Amino acid sequence: MTGRDTGAADGQRLLIGGDWTEPDGGYYDVVDPASERVVGRAPEASRAQVHAACAAAREAFGTWSRTAPEERAALLARAAAVIGDRAAEYTLLAQAETGATTATARALQVGVGAARFRRYARPEPTEWPIAPQVNDAGPMGRAAVMGALAVRQPVGVVTCVTSYNNPWANPAGKVAPALAMGNTVVVKPAPQDPLSVYRMAEALQAAGAPPGVVNVVSGRAVAVGEAAVDSPDVDMVSFTGSTAVGRSIAEVCGRHMKRQLMELGGKGAALVFDDADLASAVSGIGTTFSFYSGQICTAPTRVLAQRGIHERLIGQLAAYAARLKVGDPRERDTVVGPLISAAHRDRVESYVELGRKEGAVIVTGGERPPLERGFFVAPTLLADCTNDMRVAREEIFGPVVVVIPFDDEEEAVRLADDSDYGLIDYVWSADTARAFRVARRLRAGGVGVNTVARNMEAPFGGFRHSGVGRDCGSYALHAYSEVQSIVWPG
Repeated sequence: MTGRDTGAADGQRLLIGGDWTEPDGGYYDVVDPASERVVGRAPEASRAQVHAACAAAREAFGTWSRTAPEERAALLARAAAVIGDRAAEYTLLAQAETGATTATARALQVGVGAARFRRYARPEPTEWPIAPQVNDAGPMGRAAVMGALAVRQPVGVVTCVTSYNNPWANPAGKVAPALAMGNTVVVKPAPQDPLSVYRMAEALQAAGAPPGVVNVVSGRAVAVGEAAVDSPDVDMVSFTGSTAVGRSIAEVCGRHMKRQLMELGGKGAALVFDDADLASAVSGIGTTFSFYSGQICTAPTRVLAQRGIHERLIGQLAAYAARLKVGDPRERDTVVGPLISAAHRDRVESYVELGRKEGAVIVTGGERPPLERGFFVAPTLLADCTNDMRVAREEIFGPVVVVIPFDDEEEAVRLADDSDYGLIDYVWSADTARAFRVARRLRAGGVGVNTVARNMEAPFGGFRHSGVGRDCGSYALHAYSEVQSIVWPG
């Protein structure tokens, strides 16, 4: 079955070796977190089917890796065009699966997904000459001038395990650079919203992706993800998700010497100094309340406020959160949509209650909005926090911000770095020299200075428990390649 014949009367099929395949494990419901209605039926792959997908990727690798980079790039460009042509359809599905607001689903999910395919449709050099080296005569041979070349080669078969908070941008950020470098991929999407990932595979197939170059297998069972990692046909695993799951994957990769790229948890510290532009800081920190309802690892969830502005900042953050409309993400004025599931809502609510028990003051939020349906949590601000509280140390992954006071720069840096995580931190200060000085001292993979915006060409990844490796821009091409050296006598 090819083309757009991707579904069956009772649900979505798997994509294995170019064929849309009935799942051995049947189907399960994908639920709209805003309405609690069933969006569609997702396939439950068996372990054997996952290994079959990995074997199909292995079989396709030889030919695809030898395809000219320009031809691979052209396919990615065509895929981006297909996504653009079907953007309205794809946006509706992404919104239904994730509960994202319409603007977020259109621009930051489907739109960014297409943009990432366009970005990696630009071929980049894969060979670099190395300065000649003069070797004296010796046991290894005569005196000679040795030339050398560094060549980036594809890793092989890459398993891409993607997160639920963005079923377009996240998988596109893995699949596009991996394919551009000549790898083949097996995508294992998050079980909560896998249907969008199948639409991405559909777009790649429509663009001319050869059979086996892109495979998609899904399921709620842990065994599905395990099979996608432990298959002997897999050379690399690219994972976005929790640190706990990342550790398990890393153990398997370590036993079999598989490459890994890990984007894991975050507990971003936002350091706000007395001289900061508070309106800018509040607007940036406030994205935790609204953007994906705080379900994003880069969120500035742990606010370190210098004492001179501590009370004012709390007041302004509370007022900001109280103004945000929580509700149906399809309504134009909605800012805060639902969390991904009832189970995750319960988890976030349990953290808010834990914070109260630990001594934090709930300044605003902390309750379930009075909506008939949907997995909603009101934007919540916790004050009177200390850095040893669990709400300040553990990733909540919801619209919850904690505020911790500090006295001076040294204490701010010490508190920020006193964390298991180190993905992205933020500094707000009118003193540019201080802001950059502090940024360089922070043990985080990225630092935003007076902004929460990102440069998508900059390397992205974390320190400590926030991950291993870097992607985005050219760094993603490096992540999905091995470096080979070729040496010859000049």
